[in-house]
Amino acid sequence: MSDIAQTPQPPYYAVIFTSERTEGDRGYGEMAEEMVRLASSQPGFLGVESARESVGITVSYWDSLEAIHQWKQNERHLLAQQMGIAEWYSRYKTRICRVEREYGYQAAP
Repeated sequence: MSDIAQTPQPPYYAVIFTSERTEGDRGYGEMAEEMVRLASSQPGFLGVESARESVGITVSYWDSLEAIHQWKQNERHLLAQQMGIAEWYSRYKTRICRVEREYGYQAAP
């Protein structure tokens, strides 16, 4: 994923998932793609951005804390969470933040 998410005017919420992976894929790539597709169809989902080097960072944007809670309880997402602990991550941290302000820049084409 390489696009910058198009989010509404604040306030809204960001879930920042920072992780270090174990060696090998073991189905991780396929599940990560499924999670983005599935999250995108959830009520309250606003967008997602992701980058990976030695540390991976995925930021998903949501319109409410309730939407985040519902996503965390999604059956397939629960399975992905379990697989993450059992197979894919050596460590991770999740942070939930309220976005109060945003600004940016875009060069003219």
